Amino acid sequence: MAFARSASACPGVLRIALVGSLATCKPVPKDADVLVTLEDAAELGPVARAGRRLKGKAGSINLGADIFLCRPDGRYIGRICGFRECHLRVACHARTCGGRDHLCDDLDILTLPPDLTLAPPLVLWPRLERRTVLPDDVERLLVAPLATG
Repeated sequence: MAFARSASACPGVLRIALVGSLATCKPVPKDADVLVTLEDAAELGPVARAGRRLKGKAGSINLGADIFLCRPDGRYIGRICGFRECHLRVACHARTCGGRDHLCDDLDILTLPPDLTLAPPLVLWPRLERRTVLPDDVERLLVAPLATG
């Protein structure tokens, strides 16, 4: 919820959605997968800062988080880089490491399909939208507080 609130205030962010295991009935999800739809020219720095906070909170309970990015037309462009500053790294699998600050365009490893990016299971912002039955804890801890403001 904190990520959705802070990322929604970032310039160029058009939509924030939950994808992955948290939007399923999987008993023990291992991470939070968030999809952020951005204007093409949006600066990624503010979203990356919010994403690092989410990853830090998730890491403190031995879980993870990924912030996936797509364009308004639903085309997946990559995810937020796990590093605060871009440096060419041996461990980096981005196609264009450093080409766009905070973007890990490791499309050879992972690409989200358009049906998921265009119609994610749970849109958190700007308007709450459910496209699937959500687990009770997600409804109670995430959806209910967002629905009430």
